[in-house]
Amino acid sequence: MRAIIVEDEVLARQELAYLIEAHSGIKITAQFEDGLDALKYLQGQEVDVLFLDINIPSIDGVLLAQNSSRFSVKPYIVFITAYKEHAAEAFEIEAFDYILKPYSELRIKAMLHKLEGAYAARGRQGEEERNPVSNKVNLWKNEKIIVVDTDDIYYASAQEKTTSVMTKSEEYSMGLSISDFHSRLPQDRFFRCHRSYIVNLSKIKEIIPWFNNTYLLRLSDLDFEVPVSRSRVKEFRQIMRL
Repeated sequence: MRAIIVEDEVLARQELAYLIEAHSGIKITAQFEDGLDALKYLQGQEVDVLFLDINIPSIDGVLLAQNSSRFSVKPYIVFITAYKEHAAEAFEIEAFDYILKPYSELRIKAMLHKLEGAYAARGRQGEEERNPVSNKVNLWKNEKIIVVDTDDIYYASAQEKTTSVMTKSEEYSMGLSISDFHSRLPQDRFFRCHRSYIVNLSKIKEIIPWFNNTYLLRLSDLDFEVPVSRSRVKEFRQIMRL
């Protein structure tokens, strides 16, 4: 697991590097005082974690984080700052954590433990994508990971930054956009019928004509109707031979 530190205060940078190396297996590949220098480095080097101060020269930490989020593999962002008021802005760009100075060693240790756990989980997900088990997905319920057979999924719906997944009797969540979740499902059985919905075609019981030549899909066993948007109607008709 590779990381860089971007911090213009020498002592703070040295202390953070020491704590990272003392309490984790993370390898610090470079350290920078200037945001622009860090950005140039990142354009040619792939890293897993960015430890960023917010108030740094040339490009501030928030802008640097925004630029790094466009990379094909998005690094985890951990902000390190003396100012609480930047926290809301940091989490808007999905920062992994936000550490205040002066450093608390216990707080740093907890963050590093959580970070290595997230990285390991990402690696497992990547392995699953390279070697997919086509009929299983890992979903969350009550802070537990539940392995669910895709045949048991009736539909999924977009919920801001997560996806809600419904079976016959349970509702689960997935920390992915609905597009990313759809890519993990068998494409011959799950149809993106609406920008906010995926439906299991095998669970459709009735196709109800709706306004503007669209449809509502009534599903077996559930008192719920999934909409088909106008942009998806043509493809849906072809699939269902309507």
